[in-house]
Amino acid sequence: MDTINLIIGLVIGLVLGAAALWFWGTSAVKNTRKEVQDVGAAQRLQAEKEAAESQVKSRDLLVQAKDEALRIRDEADKDIKERRIEIQREEERRRKERAEINGERERLDQLNRKLAQRQTTVEKRETESEKLIKDRQAALEKAAGMAREDARAELINAVREETRNDQARVIREVEAQTKDEAEKRAREIVVDVMQRVATDTVAERTVSTIELPSEEIKGRIIGRNGRNVQAFEQAAGVDVIVDDSPETVTISCFDPVRREIGRRGLEMLLRDGRIHPARIEKALEDARRDVERVIWDEGERATLEAGVPNLPGDVVRTLGRLRFRTSYGQNQLFHSVESARIAGLLASEFKADIKVCKMGGLLHDIGKALDRENEGTHVQLGVDLLKRFNINPKVIHTVEAHHHDVEMETIEAVIVEIADAISGSRPGARRESADNYVKRVRALEDVARSFRGVQEAYAVQAGREVRIIVKPDQVDDLRCIEISRDVARQIEETMQYPGQIRVTVVREFRAQELAK
Repeated sequence: MDTINLIIGLVIGLVLGAAALWFWGTSAVKNTRKEVQDVGAAQRLQAEKEAAESQVKSRDLLVQAKDEALRIRDEADKDIKERRIEIQREEERRRKERAEINGERERLDQLNRKLAQRQTTVEKRETESEKLIKDRQAALEKAAGMAREDARAELINAVREETRNDQARVIREVEAQTKDEAEKRAREIVVDVMQRVATDTVAERTVSTIELPSEEIKGRIIGRNGRNVQAFEQAAGVDVIVDDSPETVTISCFDPVRREIGRRGLEMLLRDGRIHPARIEKALEDARRDVERVIWDEGERATLEAGVPNLPGDVVRTLGRLRFRTSYGQNQLFHSVESARIAGLLASEFKADIKVCKMGGLLHDIGKALDRENEGTHVQLGVDLLKRFNINPKVIHTVEAHHHDVEMETIEAVIVEIADAISGSRPGARRESADNYVKRVRALEDVARSFRGVQEAYAVQAGREVRIIVKPDQVDDLRCIEISRDVARQIEETMQYPGQIRVTVVREFRAQELAK
């Protein structure tokens, strides 16, 4: 309707415009005639001619306007007819859809009625079945002289006991078949590798003690009103402990690099004899350059000893910082080199990629050189550093998986984890305080004693093995296997320890009688 109104408005506008133009032409003719009468006969003819032309033009415009109006009206009529046809088609389509929907609704109603009838039949049959089952159960209980719940409990216990015995028997048979060959081969490989990698026992502390030539030097280190010692601590970022110990000064800091710089700087000051704030800054700057040079030299030396050359300079420098980093008293750079050598030897035994294993063993703890200044675990920091320098993705995977942060996908990752465990758990590798050792041993014994039937438990071999003595009248041979597996599983879930812990269960039965 809006289109039709627009077309009618256009036609009316054209007609009015043509009429106005015709009126304007007629007025012009009249004005021209009047002028012709005033100017003379010659000009009158010219004026009449122009008036006639204007009148003709006006008629032509009027005719064109009428033709345009008729054309527009015809187009509007044609458009209206097409729209009516389209509306009729749409109404016919909707009528058919309504008919189909009504047919589907009727079929659904029939199906619902059939389902309702079937449900009634099923419910009736279920009721009859339940009644029949109850009657049969009552007859069986009467014949057996036992309630249903008691019979079920007895059957379950019998099946459980039989299954438990079968399971323990199968476990014992499988272990007996595989234990000899597996332990023999594993022992040969590990012992061979450990014998070929002979390293020193390392026990380092997180403090540095400096011996003084005399007790008077302490006063010069402290300075007037503590000026020198305060300047030294502020410039070096360490704590200087000047206690009652004779002729000794202790430097303490959690950052091993800063602690080493402070130690070297204080030794330079003691050799020079001049101790004042300006000289302290100069000595610490020289010590810092010395430590940076040592870091680079140690990093290069480690790469050569491990057989992993051509590493990026920043990676070598970061690796050298591990020279001043310890874990449980074990020097991390020595541990990394040792792990690389062990991983290389294991890789040669297992036909794995020796280069990847060596590089993974050397770089697996490189993140520990960065965890003092950066947020995140040492594994993630090491992975980010190696990715930044485009290290082999296989090597990065060994670093990322050696603490099971991701699933191990290659044999090289498994070898690096084994090498790390061997280096960290070998005797003398790490120092453990007496209190922690006693707590760990007692925790092992408490875990073993918490199981039913255990008479006594003893942790032996520095906590590497726990021996359990069970009560023979309460525990049979098959139960001993279950206890050993359950104790080992609980130790894995509740305790932290390096390497492995062997669980041994001992059952002894003695029968005695006196001959009179």
